[in-house]
Amino acid sequence: MTDEDILKLFYETGVLKTGHFLLTSGRHSDKYMQCAQLLQYPKSTEQVCAKLAENVKDLGIQTVIGPAMGGIIISYEMGRQLNTRAIFTEREEGKMALRRGFTVKPGERILVVEDVVTTGGSVKEVISLIKELGGEVAAVAALVDRSGGKVDFGVPAHYLLKLQVESYAPEECPLCKKNLPIIKPGSRKK
Repeated sequence: MTDEDILKLFYETGVLKTGHFLLTSGRHSDKYMQCAQLLQYPKSTEQVCAKLAENVKDLGIQTVIGPAMGGIIISYEMGRQLNTRAIFTEREEGKMALRRGFTVKPGERILVVEDVVTTGGSVKEVISLIKELGGEVAAVAALVDRSGGKVDFGVPAHYLLKLQVESYAPEECPLCKKNLPIIKPGSRKK
């Protein structure tokens, strides 16, 4: 799959939206990536994750972890592609945690996955949790980097697609200044 093929698939499945959006990070943007629109199609998910898995297949990954919600399906499919265990984190009292009996063993090599990276906040929380539990984060992989390459996780990061999408602090948002209604499309409630 080329970048053009991936973009075409994103448009065909309704991943890329335009409007006035409140992002999980608290920032505003005129574009929003709703990867769940693609992830509802198992064959498309398999295709994009196969391409992403090519970048990390030689890292000795033992477990793939994704933050709920965006990383759950990607974690599962990346685990399937890499023939590893696949688990996810959830928020518990506002903090990322492993629940449902999931554990990480000391020294276990982990791949952290996500759908879209904007500020990298959720991924950084998962990385911190893994380190607290004694695991070793081998890399990060995500479908889309919309940060413009600005996020540093301290480990290699692999992306299916890199997009430069503007985002604004609420007090600087030109869409707010035009009084355009804002939509909060993400899953996290603040």
